[in-house]
Amino acid sequence: MSGEIKYNVISVRQGDSFIINIELKNGCKPVNLEGAELRMDVRKNKNLIFSAVGVKVDVEKGKMAIVLTPEQTNNEVGEYDCDIQLTTADGSINTIYPANVNQIGTFRITEQVTQGV
Repeated sequence: MSGEIKYNVISVRQGDSFIINIELKNGCKPVNLEGAELRMDVRKNKNLIFSAVGVKVDVEKGKMAIVLTPEQTNNEVGEYDCDIQLTTADGSINTIYPANVNQIGTFRITEQVTQGV
């Protein structure tokens, strides 16, 4: 699983799998994510490139993950806009990535050398 997350940039090598682990806390206490949904959109010039939906890991401890497949990351090398939104059981929507409300997240696909089979 190759990739990295730094501040407002998610980087992954073209055609690779990558798991984005999410752990939400309120102070030091985990946020119960029972009934919550997680969604990531990646866009280029406002056109949707792909969406990914979160999977439950341990919702009582605030843990979910977004599992990116090689098909999703096998797009042109470059930078795309992205965000991750959490919809809670009561219907409220919160953009959790990027955390800074004044920035748009960047999803960067870097060049590969070895072509997958």
